[in-house]
Amino acid sequence: MNRQVYQGTGWPLPDQGQGPAIPAPPPWRAFDGEPVQPPPPEDDAENRRRLGSVTPTQASASQREVDSVNLSLLLRRPLLVTGRPGTGKSGLAYRIARELKLGRVLRWTITSRSTLNSGLYEYDAIGRVEAANARRAPSQEREVGDFLTLGPLGTALLPYERPRVLLIDEIDKSDIDLPNDLLSVFEDGEYTIRELVRLAKVAPEIEVHTADPDRTAVIRRGRVRCRAFPMVVITSNDEREFPPAFLRRCLRMHIEDPDVDQLAAMVHAHFRGKESPRSSELIQEFVARSRRVDGLAADQLLNAVHLVTSEEYSYDELWDGLIDTVWQRLTEAE
Repeated sequence: MNRQVYQGTGWPLPDQGQGPAIPAPPPWRAFDGEPVQPPPPEDDAENRRRLGSVTPTQASASQREVDSVNLSLLLRRPLLVTGRPGTGKSGLAYRIARELKLGRVLRWTITSRSTLNSGLYEYDAIGRVEAANARRAPSQEREVGDFLTLGPLGTALLPYERPRVLLIDEIDKSDIDLPNDLLSVFEDGEYTIRELVRLAKVAPEIEVHTADPDRTAVIRRGRVRCRAFPMVVITSNDEREFPPAFLRRCLRMHIEDPDVDQLAAMVHAHFRGKESPRSSELIQEFVARSRRVDGLAADQLLNAVHLVTSEEYSYDELWDGLIDTVWQRLTEAE
């Protein structure tokens, strides 16, 4: 098998059924969770929104990206992706999912209030009590699953035959403890749901909601253990340092600002057949301005191209005064 199963185009690869074969993991990263989950849902609409349309020959990734993703898949280790805001870090997760047919991306957007538990699952204890009181009778033990929903991380660790893609977005914003709290989950590929462990003797199997719309999963004895460790993409804007123990469990990749060719490919993917004759001029001006102001986000270029291609504004009108609004600098001027 070609060791570079991921090619970096975002174009779905040929497969023998459910998707391209993923390399077997090292023995110490092999897991045996049960019961096996059905394949995850697709999300073509979100992929198109994030990536646009691509062609089989469209190169959108550097060799460093291709190598980093393939190593992460082979070693079953999270990939910590650093770079300035707007360089396409989160888009990498969607490219991997679409190209390798790994289903809907599970996205965990990090805030200062995010905790390990919120990424794993949420239990609505108040809702369950209120529901029991409304029936004027104690709720049945099995009904606890109606009030328990797995989070993005918790869903990604369900026992799927092929890895789920999990995007942990902007981990810089997390509480100082979260990176260390993730260590055991990353190492062991499992977690327990204490509310279900208490019921294991009377209800060894309980059905709960997952982070996928309208999907449920059966949990046995309150324990979740993966089969294929997920493809975890963790994004960072390089705004903080992380503990050595956390970094040891991740592979790391830095994304540079996209060059002219990569920006042109992005514009073509989103505006195929509708590009302005002056799109190349916009790209060149974008690159020059980005260098002058210490970086712009790629979606700021897309905004400008859309204004021109929508025919609401001409190219000349854009440059007569609107461009300063569309291409605002991302950092404070010194």
